[in-house]
Amino acid sequence: MTQFPNKRLRNRHLLSWNSNCGAQQGHRTVDLEPASVQFERVSSALLARNASKSTNVIIRRNHLVLLAALIALGSVPVYGIMPGTVSGVVRDSSGLPVIGAEVELMRPDLTVIASVLTSSTGRFTISSVVPGRYAVKAMGTTFLPSLRENVRVRTGLVVNLTLNTLYEAMQWLPSEPRNGNSQKDDWKWTLRAAANRPLLRWLEDGPLVVVSDGTGTAPKLKARLVATGREGTFGESGERVSMSLENTPSNSRELLAQVDFDPDSAAGMESMLGFRQDLGFAGAVDSVAAVAIHPELDSGASEGLDEAAMRSAETINLGDMLEAEAGSTQVFARFSQDSPNTIFAALPFASVGWRTGDSTVRYRMATAVPASEETSDGQAEAWLPRLAVSNEGRLTLEHGLHQEIGWERRTDNSDVALLVYADRMDNPVLEAQERAGAGDAPVAALLRDPESGLVRTAGPGFSSSGVQATLQHRLPGNSQIRVSYATGNALVFSGTTQPGGQAVSLAGLIGSAHPRRAQAYSISLSGTLEGSGTRWRATYRWQPENTVTSIAQFSPDGADPYLNMQFRQPIYHHRDGASSIDALLNLRNLLAEGYRPYVLADGSVLVFAQAERGISGGLAFSF
Repeated sequence: MTQFPNKRLRNRHLLSWNSNCGAQQGHRTVDLEPASVQFERVSSALLARNASKSTNVIIRRNHLVLLAALIALGSVPVYGIMPGTVSGVVRDSSGLPVIGAEVELMRPDLTVIASVLTSSTGRFTISSVVPGRYAVKAMGTTFLPSLRENVRVRTGLVVNLTLNTLYEAMQWLPSEPRNGNSQKDDWKWTLRAAANRPLLRWLEDGPLVVVSDGTGTAPKLKARLVATGREGTFGESGERVSMSLENTPSNSRELLAQVDFDPDSAAGMESMLGFRQDLGFAGAVDSVAAVAIHPELDSGASEGLDEAAMRSAETINLGDMLEAEAGSTQVFARFSQDSPNTIFAALPFASVGWRTGDSTVRYRMATAVPASEETSDGQAEAWLPRLAVSNEGRLTLEHGLHQEIGWERRTDNSDVALLVYADRMDNPVLEAQERAGAGDAPVAALLRDPESGLVRTAGPGFSSSGVQATLQHRLPGNSQIRVSYATGNALVFSGTTQPGGQAVSLAGLIGSAHPRRAQAYSISLSGTLEGSGTRWRATYRWQPENTVTSIAQFSPDGADPYLNMQFRQPIYHHRDGASSIDALLNLRNLLAEGYRPYVLADGSVLVFAQAERGISGGLAFSF
């Protein structure tokens, strides 16, 4: 029998064979089909059926391969869209960086995408962020979380966050100055903080957070009107009205304009216009133009003093470790009538700081003497160098060359700074009260302000070097204390110091001025009273009373001589912080210390002092 590999085919063949055998026995006339032919016919049918099944299997396999390819292509990222970064700095309400704060990047539904911790300088960076809209949340120990919503990421975005305590958020207090060493008036490059006024909200997941909208829905235009009365200030005594306007077109730009004038007379008018562009981690650029017109000032036949200054600077950051600043101030000054000379001067400045952890080593060079500590950066006088008249009757500009190398260390509760410096002072300004006697002082050598009764003259140049040390500590209850020590040279006079003694000429008196080694000590206390919200500051700086110039005059944060007090009392504050009324009071040299009277040859008396006693008070309206 023929062998078949297929069992089913073999059984079917056997059945067919048995049937054929029966037929042959009963009907011998029937022709039988050969077995080989029948096998070939069945095999062809089976092969055709298997071929049809194989074609269907191949088609199904192709479909599966195509589907897998489409899934794989759908999972590949679109490389045409460049990922962005979100970076910034987390600070507390006093402007100090918060170390180790957790920063989360969230989707609009507040699901967390990424989380990082801030560095020793409060900085954070979140990389590989797909462009779109997000929310950024910062959290720190003892602080309420801060949430910035509606943040749009394209390539690189800078988001700076401020952490507030529950008490600070509930009090709706104005933002503190960003400089941790200062408790000055907050109207100095910080009006844009209105965009960060706290808005308390409960999130769905429970915690209470301080929310601000990344779209900048808060007012971008801010104005302030200050009406004050001043006494004992050169060029600014009497009634004064100051108007300030700030425009913040974006979180990285701000424009500040200010004008100060006497509403009842033709006394001096001062104005300034400032612009700042924040470049994020790259740094910042700023420009300030200030103009002062004082028709009431005179010096003999010369009348009306005009002064203008243009300051430009750029700050460059190279990572978290290196910060550099460089710029210059261009100064122009002359009398409007019969000016003996015209001043054109360029006063450059530069600084470089290297930061490692909490410590910074810094080099600074300056040629312009900074304004007093009570002067806000939002005032024109902060940017205008002081002027005087020399013995020859020529207009002079106070300037010099200051170089310092310092080290400072800042922590959450304390700041320590130590530096050594070397100065050269040219045309130091000596200020005095003029009291008429038998005759008039040589007017050609004095710059007079009839309103305040003060005069200025230029002293001889001198050199100085010394050491400065400062320790600052933050106290409970939003208060802080600072103590400072400095050594260096200051000018002193030789000769009679009491009326009735031997008279001297003004030229002889100024010529007798010479530098003397001295020391200075200062202490500063400041804070905010709970409940009333009163912001206060009290400073006392001591140095020998026979000195007529300050020690370490180039110190940018040195306290004014002797006892000084400043108060700011909120009278009305709108809940959203958009408008407020505050009462202001500043007292300078309250105890009238350090006065040195000298009798001149014509019988008049000049009473020199490091700082004249003065008072100013008024109301500030912000809206």
